[in-house]
Amino acid sequence: MKVFNYNRWFMILIVIGLMAGLFISFQRYHVEQSNKTIELALDYEDLLKLAEDEGLPPSEVLAEARNAGITSLAVYETTFKKLNANGKVSATAGSEILQQYHNGALSDPAWREMVKEGKIIGTDVYVTGNDKQSFKEVEQDLYLRLGDQRINPLMVGEEKVLAVKANYEDFLKMNLGMPTDEMKAVNAAGFYVIARPSNYKNVNKEKIDEVFNRLNGIKVSDIIFSGPQTLGAPKLIDYTVEKMKKYNITLGMIENITQLQFYPQKGLIDIAKGLNYKAARLYAIPKGEQPKLKMADAVERWSNTDEERNIRIDLLRPYDKSAPGMSLMETNMRYFSDVRNKLEAKGFKIGPASSFTDYTASYLLRIIMMLGVCAAGVLYLSLIIPEFKMKYQYLLFAVTAIICVIPLAIGHGNKIRLLGALVSANIFPALAMIWILEKLKTKNRSRDINFGKVILFCAGGIIIASIISLTGAVYISGLLSDVRYFLEIDIFRGIKLTFVLPLILVGIALCLRYNIFDDENPLLPMGLCEQIRHLLNMKILVKTLMVFLFLLAALVVFIERSGHTAGFPVPGFELKIRAFLEKAFFARPRSKELFIGHPAFFMMIMAWFRKWPVFIFGILVFGATIGQGSMVETFAHMRTPVYMSVMRGFDGIIWGSILGFVILLFLELWRYISSSTERRKNAGNE
Repeated sequence: MKVFNYNRWFMILIVIGLMAGLFISFQRYHVEQSNKTIELALDYEDLLKLAEDEGLPPSEVLAEARNAGITSLAVYETTFKKLNANGKVSATAGSEILQQYHNGALSDPAWREMVKEGKIIGTDVYVTGNDKQSFKEVEQDLYLRLGDQRINPLMVGEEKVLAVKANYEDFLKMNLGMPTDEMKAVNAAGFYVIARPSNYKNVNKEKIDEVFNRLNGIKVSDIIFSGPQTLGAPKLIDYTVEKMKKYNITLGMIENITQLQFYPQKGLIDIAKGLNYKAARLYAIPKGEQPKLKMADAVERWSNTDEERNIRIDLLRPYDKSAPGMSLMETNMRYFSDVRNKLEAKGFKIGPASSFTDYTASYLLRIIMMLGVCAAGVLYLSLIIPEFKMKYQYLLFAVTAIICVIPLAIGHGNKIRLLGALVSANIFPALAMIWILEKLKTKNRSRDINFGKVILFCAGGIIIASIISLTGAVYISGLLSDVRYFLEIDIFRGIKLTFVLPLILVGIALCLRYNIFDDENPLLPMGLCEQIRHLLNMKILVKTLMVFLFLLAALVVFIERSGHTAGFPVPGFELKIRAFLEKAFFARPRSKELFIGHPAFFMMIMAWFRKWPVFIFGILVFGATIGQGSMVETFAHMRTPVYMSVMRGFDGIIWGSILGFVILLFLELWRYISSSTERRKNAGNE
């Protein structure tokens, strides 16, 4: 039997690093707890449409929305499509004016005179205004966007008209700056404005100034840029930052539809950095998805989203169809108020979105943690290489420590921190499983062992193994804790690897400790290469091959379902299970832990004690590894508050262990019934 020794100095370094990680995680918890104010927002146009659909005065609908908990309304840049509809400013194609003249519909003598003099050109667009302020703003913005060469001011009678050289259809869609009348109306109704400006072509400081001049005197909570660029991109981002700081405006960052980072906007990250991360993440339920959601499910979605993904701007959309027994107005006001009440019940405040302080953990503490990571890596190697002499262990540790610590010591090391987190996510679950494998080697196998002793060993084993695994989680949290990861500007890369690599690392350790092909002498293993060769040379029955293909397909699904990206779709029945778990628990336990990993941990121990085939024992070892790895991987999602990740792990351990106990109890009853039947049969034969 091979003997592996645990280097106590490495273990001491790991514990010291754990203490440093816990201290950072404690700081992180307080940073996260201070960021608990959520902004409930709607598009201003959506409320106006709701008022129109219900035949109600806009003022009444605005007041009801405010009473229901809405704090802010998003105001977009105006367009001629909107201006033509409200009659404040109009854009008319020159060809239409000429057509009206020739068919006799053009009655205004001043306009008829302009046509006679040949001053109306069919390919031009003619801008007129009934509201002086709106016309002035449109004129200012047209000059900024199109320049003097394309705009010709005319006097038609006593009315000022702008003749613009532009394609009429494109002209109607052109952004024309933030409308001050709409923003003032929003403020007057008791809401904050969420400004949605777009960037200019050939942007300059004058154009940026014009955007902020219109915000002067307006209560603006956030700016969320529209389009593929932020205002000022690519060369004047610093000037935009300067203006936002002056007006003390928070940056809104729209979460991508994949729930990975953000909707791509050039300059977004640079502005966030320039504002010292005075930024808030925004989420909106996709338009095509909301009609399919019942109101209660949508409310639950907002609660889970804000808790789990650090969303601080909830951009709600009104329902287009009313709920049974309610009007459309009543339906939406109920929806808004239910969201507010649910969030307040979860401990959130409602108001302008809060943002994280510009938090970065101590580099000294991170250096201590990196030493712990290096120690853990070398410790793992010593537990799979019996011939790894102590002096070479210390040499390898010294080399890796120098490589990892120097970048941190000089104030850099972002890539090293990420590498350290990746190593932690894979090494510590492997160390946890190696520990339990070592313990099982010292236990006698007997089909008649007391069931109570098995359960006690399972309970103690999963507690200690989980502590070892969660040490890796603390390392991840400590190494990556800073505001860029909380906002998901930076992300942990290697999620899919953390689902596969621990299986490989544990598989190597398993083969070095057990002979999975010899039930009589499992503790006298062949070499790793010999076991692999033996596996490749095995004769396989068709049914065995089918089981193997099923397990392979399950592994592919397992990997594709992991991480942020949209991979293998989640079946409907599982979505229902998830919804139930989300309502039943503070933090929904992960399915890989609750239904696979932790029950497999219990069955693995039972398999060893009850002398099940060692090959089955090995498969269960891999199942248990999935649970341990999943616990650690939870903490790689740094946007999720650390307290929620901790509770998710604890809930998974507790309820996964209960499920494992129930399965073992069922198997024990089955064993008892089967043995009783066998004894009666033997007695009858006698």
